Amino acid sequence: MSQPVVHYEIVGPDAKVLQDYYRSLFDWKINADNPMNYGMVEPGEGGIAGGVGPSPDGQAHVTFYIQVPDLQAALDKAERLGGKTATPPMDIPDGPSIAHFIDSAGNMVGLVKEM
Repeated sequence: MSQPVVHYEIVGPDAKVLQDYYRSLFDWKINADNPMNYGMVEPGEGGIAGGVGPSPDGQAHVTFYIQVPDLQAALDKAERLGGKTATPPMDIPDGPSIAHFIDSAGNMVGLVKEM
């Protein structure tokens, strides 16, 4: 796969409750020791890293992130194919650069710039 899925995110209105749920359900190791209470999930053997945390808009949703070399080029292509930009490229403090688009069926998809 030339542009792999590299991260997933599960968010909801109460990050702690959601983190406790996934810890109990799958025995995930989740570290939320940061000011945003965003829980980083250890990928485990054969898995990918993820996050469980608070939702900025209070709505629960799941997003997967695809690694791309150029965020804006990927957004432009998504739009040419019938999608639309949801979040333009932005830098996460102490983290990667990300963006989001809505696909042709209405699903939110995340993009993360190759490091």
